Formats: sequence, structure tokens, C-alpha cells
Amino acid sequence: MPSQTGPARARRATNARVGFSIHLAAYLAVNALLSGINLATTPGCLWAKWPLLGWGLGLLAHALVTFGLPRLRGVKGGMAQKEVSERGPQG
Repeated sequence: MPSQTGPARARRATNARVGFSIHLAAYLAVNALLSGINLATTPGCLWAKWPLLGWGLGLLAHALVTFGLPRLRGVKGGMAQKEVSERGPQG
């Protein structure tokens, strides 16, 4: 992947955070509705936990990609930069 400039990288990170926020809002709204339906119709059988769990795993993956991986890439880049500076230009 080609190196991105500062403004392009910042725009991409902002778009990723906005996308995650929309995903989180949809998750909360839909699962609140499903939980309400579940408790109103069949309170003895809590089936709403399954969509919460399944979608929650997807939301967790989205959070890791949005917030975790960029930090790991930054750490990896910093480690590579440190190694280059320690070795010098000859390698």
C-alpha cells in the first residue's frame, strides 16, 4: 500500500471512527428494540442474547480494526525506525 500523506491519513482515520460510531449506534438501537420485544413477548426465554452476542463480536472486530490496528502499525513503524537509526544507513 502506498504511503499516505498526513491529511489523507487523518481523513481516513476520521472516516473509520465515524463508521464505527454509526455501527455502535445501530447496534445499541436495534438490540434495545430486540430486548424490549423479547421481554414483552417471551420473558421466560431470553433469545435476544444471541443477536447481542453475534453482533457484539462483529462490533468488537470493527473496534479492533478501527482503534487497535492503527496503533499497532504505529508501534511497528516506530520499532522499524528505531532499528534503522541504531544500525545506521549501511544496514
